[in-house]
Amino acid sequence: MSDAPQSDKPGGFFSRLKARLNRGSSSIARDLRSLLGGRKIDAGVLEDLETRLLSADVGVEATSYILKDLNRRVALRELADVDALLNALRERLTDMLKPCEKPLLIERDKKPYVVLVVGVNGSGKTTSIGKLARQLREQNMAVMLAAGDTFRAAAVEQLHIWAERTGAVFSAQHTGADPGAVIFDSLKAAQARGIDVVLADTAGRLHSQTHLMDELKKIKRVIARVMPDAPHEVLLILDANQGQNALAQAQQFHAALGVTGLVLTKLDGTARGGIVVAIARSLGLPIRFIGIGEKADDLGAFSASAFASALVDGAEASAS
Repeated sequence: MSDAPQSDKPGGFFSRLKARLNRGSSSIARDLRSLLGGRKIDAGVLEDLETRLLSADVGVEATSYILKDLNRRVALRELADVDALLNALRERLTDMLKPCEKPLLIERDKKPYVVLVVGVNGSGKTTSIGKLARQLREQNMAVMLAAGDTFRAAAVEQLHIWAERTGAVFSAQHTGADPGAVIFDSLKAAQARGIDVVLADTAGRLHSQTHLMDELKKIKRVIARVMPDAPHEVLLILDANQGQNALAQAQQFHAALGVTGLVLTKLDGTARGGIVVAIARSLGLPIRFIGIGEKADDLGAFSASAFASALVDGAEASAS
C-alpha cells in the first residue's frame, strides 16, 4: 500500500475520511491558528495543544510522547510558527502510526484462510464482515460467512443478507446452537468446497465477561482442530466512539486471544479519533481497516499519513 494518500481523488476513501473525522467540531489546526494569531510557539502554546490532544482521546501516554518531542524542538527554536508546529505534529503522529499500517494479506496457500472476527456488542462486527466479504469477492476469492453468533437471530439474518449481496457462501445453524460446532462444520464444508476465505462471526461480548471470553478461546481451539495453523487472523472490531474504553477492550481481547489485527469503525461519528493513536502507542497491533460510514465502500485500508492529517486538520484537510 502506498503511504502517501495525498493523490486520492475527490470523493475517494481518504478524502471522505478527512471530511468526516471531527466533522462538526473544531479541529486542532483551527483551534491553534485561532489561538495563536502571530504569537510565537512557547510552553503555553504546547500546554494548550496537550489539552486538545487529550480531549481528542489521544491518551496520556501518547500525548506525553508527542509533547516531549515538540518541547525539544521548540527549545531548539525549530518551530517558528503555527504551521511549523502543525507540520511537526503531523509528522510525529504519522511516525507513531506507521508501524500499524499493515493491510490484511490473504495467504492463498492457506485454504481456507480463516478470519475469526471478535468484538463487543454494537461495535459493527457483522457489518464489517459484510464489507470485507465484498472486497474479497471483488478480488475473485470464494468467501464463506460462518454465523457463529448463534444467540441473536437478527445477527444470523444480517449475515445472510450480506452473503446474498456479495455472492458469498453462507453457513449457519439454528438459533442457540453451539458456536464452536457451527464454525467447526463451516470449516469442514469450506475445505470440501475449495473456499478461499472463511469469515467467522462471533457473538458480541464485553471484554470483562470472563465466561464469554473463555467461549471465544474454545472456538479458537475448535478451529485449530480442523486446521492446526488457524485461525490465521483474529480480527478485533472496535467502535472509535468508545474512546479510552476501546483501548481497554483491545488490551483484554489481545491478552485472551492474541489479536492479530484491528478494525476501527464509526470514525465518521466521533470527535475522538485520537483513540487510534492511543491504541497504536499502547499495543502496536496492525490496523487492518478503518470504517467511516454505513456504505459498503466506507471500509478502507488504514493509512498513517492520511489519518494523521485528518486528525490534525479535520474537514480542513479535505480542501487541502
